[in-house]
Amino acid sequence: MLAFISARQAGLDDPLRLRRAESTRRVLSLELNKDRDVERIHGSGVNTLDIEPVEGRYMLSGGSDGVIVLYDLENFSRKPCYTCKAICSVGRSHPDVHKFSVETVQWYPRDTGMFTSSSFDKTLKIWDTNTLQPADVFNFEGTVYSHHMSPVATKHCLIAVGTKSPKVQLCDLKSGSCSQILQGHRQEVLAVAWSPRHEYVLATASADSRVKLWDVRRASGCLITLDQYNGEKSKASSEAANTAHNGRVNGLCFTSDGLHLLTIGTDDRMRLWNSSSGENTLVNYGKVCNESRKGLKFTTSTGCDPEFAFVPYGSTIAVYTIYSGELITMLRGHYNTVDCCVFQPNFQELYSGSKDCNILAWVPALREPMPDEDAAKQRLNPAFEDGWSSSDDEG
Repeated sequence: MLAFISARQAGLDDPLRLRRAESTRRVLSLELNKDRDVERIHGSGVNTLDIEPVEGRYMLSGGSDGVIVLYDLENFSRKPCYTCKAICSVGRSHPDVHKFSVETVQWYPRDTGMFTSSSFDKTLKIWDTNTLQPADVFNFEGTVYSHHMSPVATKHCLIAVGTKSPKVQLCDLKSGSCSQILQGHRQEVLAVAWSPRHEYVLATASADSRVKLWDVRRASGCLITLDQYNGEKSKASSEAANTAHNGRVNGLCFTSDGLHLLTIGTDDRMRLWNSSSGENTLVNYGKVCNESRKGLKFTTSTGCDPEFAFVPYGSTIAVYTIYSGELITMLRGHYNTVDCCVFQPNFQELYSGSKDCNILAWVPALREPMPDEDAAKQRLNPAFEDGWSSSDDEG
């Protein structure tokens, strides 16, 4: 640490190098925080979490009970042991509560005045945070599995929605209607994600084993259908249809720089793709256990070197290095299946939600104090000892 600070002061190192090194150290030391509780509100499993990107202070959660809870993660007590309190919730008694399980919640990327939620009740709701009333409601013919707003868009206000229909729907917040449909999948769309690098590029994952990248400005729409064999198998066989996995693809996540895309399938595999060329990078993560029948919400780190992926793995969370595929650790603390996790980049913290109804906080371990020196070394150096002696001692 001192070497990094000295090199930064001398102008030998980029200032970001120290920040990346410390962020990486903190992620590698993540552990369950036994001093911080997240108030338990949900009566059944927690399916989805999202932390707003403006302050990194407020967190949304959505549960199988249809309830949405808004938490303040700030520690106002200034005590080491505290509880993250629920500020408000859309509970079962709320007139506009979702009738069935909430599958996705997301903050509006620009400010905390609005958030969105989608549910198995076939609706996508746009909420006013201050009044906790829906400002708009989009209705669909089938179950809604996933939705996403672009974190970088400045020229459109489109929400991509994946439903039981194979058609991907784009809902326009400005007009209040479904403005566009993307056709190409053959079964239900389980996950959608906008690129954090290009505001018009969208990734979608389906139960048909396919992952597609779209440019929503194009009439044809689809840019690439990802192929796990990078075209080698289709050359040798009559089956030209590209598949990303050998099962349902139920998880998608771009890396923070948008250059790569991670996908997860029920074939117990996670794959890393070049988001520009669509090439499978062939990084081997080993078996990534995935028995989810719906969308799986996993996340990646930001500002680390190397970057990490946090993936729900049964009742644990597996932490992988993204580009080498190494399994770093398994975070254990939940009593039932973990369905979602979200990363807080400001403090390198992780929050996870599970079917055990709990939300757990994982925080970097405190730096270990320097080991105590031997008692002999702790004595005062003889050079500084008082050289005066009494006449009794002399005698």
